[in-house]
Amino acid sequence: MHAVLIQAGQRLQVDCAQASLSRLLAEGGARAWRRTDGRPADVHVAVQPQRAPFDIRGWAPLTRGAYARDGAVVLYNACGSGFDLRLTVAPEQLRVEARWRPPVREHVAARLLRSRFHLLARAVLLQYPALWWAGCRGQVPVHASAVTVGPSVPLLAGPGGTGRSTLLLGAVASGEHTCSDNLGVTDGRDVHGLVEPMRIEGGGGRHMAHGRSELPLPGRVDTLRPDRLVVLRRSPSGRPAIHPLDPGQAARTLVAGTYMAGELRRYWPFAATLALGTGLGPAHPPVEDVAQDIARRLPAHEIVLGDRPTEGLAALYRLAAEAPEKAEARS
Repeated sequence: MHAVLIQAGQRLQVDCAQASLSRLLAEGGARAWRRTDGRPADVHVAVQPQRAPFDIRGWAPLTRGAYARDGAVVLYNACGSGFDLRLTVAPEQLRVEARWRPPVREHVAARLLRSRFHLLARAVLLQYPALWWAGCRGQVPVHASAVTVGPSVPLLAGPGGTGRSTLLLGAVASGEHTCSDNLGVTDGRDVHGLVEPMRIEGGGGRHMAHGRSELPLPGRVDTLRPDRLVVLRRSPSGRPAIHPLDPGQAARTLVAGTYMAGELRRYWPFAATLALGTGLGPAHPPVEDVAQDIARRLPAHEIVLGDRPTEGLAALYRLAAEAPEKAEARS
């Protein structure tokens, strides 16, 4: 594998000679891979065949399993993935060397819990390095999806399980565009998507946990600029509704949904360790500050979905343009 992915607004290049891992990473790129064209990458990931540990003689320990020297960081068993990483900051580039050296527990888990291994391998090789490098360039991660709905671009926020993937899939099936299913980065203006397959019931691809399978996200673009913030919430009443939302509550939901996201659970210590070891980027991304800025600038609405959403996003979104007395959705 020798290919490029635009990941979280960063040009990420992956070199991997291992066939099985290359297939897994190719699926993780969800058909968004591009051929290399000689242009330098922002993040360069090289999966090495060596099984020897990285030489850390003379390196200073940062925390358990993490060492630093001269702005470089070595992570043993990064995020419990079984991969050791050596991350080096060069001028305008983050270089990542990866070696598969799992401890016994991770080796067994990789065989028995395949979907867990797939997600962790993609996280530490395709996602977290790009997220962190974007953070060094003024971006913060958000658990939200920007999507076109006619001439408008709402940023859909809310905790996992609120129905965002279902609404997105319906929107792109009707010709709309989105930059991600779950995760992206933003400076408060533009949203750059994180490339990953959608995981839904009946996806038809690789089987994952919770009875879901993977499906490449159609209609994907790298970047969108939202013009409003739309928070999703589920209600057991079965009656959808939409109404204006206070900016403070909108920002709070965007922040809470980001920190609740399982996809980012291992990212926070990963980013903090790199920030400490390299001296670059924030030890903690200013997610709340950026969320508040978005909520202050953009009109915010809340869409309350029934237990099983059946309305399309366009139909629900049109309610935001109606007068307040008509904002109650029809069953």
